[in-house]
Amino acid sequence: QVQLVESGGGLVQAGGSLRLSCTPSTRAFSGYAMGWFRQAPGKERDFVAAINYSGGTAYYADSVKGRFTISRDNAKNTVYLQMNSLKPEETAVYYCALDLRLRAAVSGDEYDYWGQGTQVTVSS
Repeated sequence: QVQLVESGGGLVQAGGSLRLSCTPSTRAFSGYAMGWFRQAPGKERDFVAAINYSGGTAYYADSVKGRFTISRDNAKNTVYLQMNSLKPEETAVYYCALDLRLRAAVSGDEYDYWGQGTQVTVSS
């Protein structure tokens, strides 16, 4: 069983930035794709960004392109989500997910393990 520990959430004003981090409890981290999703109250979970095992390929939801950046440091067993120019409507619980395959995926159904989530609140 792989556990994912997220950090970096919090309260930020609109237009501000946050960086989320996620560290899975596996030494095979460099062989797995990773993703970030978010879920606002009363809404479905949405894809945000994904990155393949090496960091060479990344995918983004259209709504975050140009503002969010997903990256990974395989030496530190950590994946990041840098979020800039945040908007109030992006207030949500952000989840890190691990896919036991090499390639990145945009569907949450592809992921095998999930973190507990970290709250991001963007005030107007």
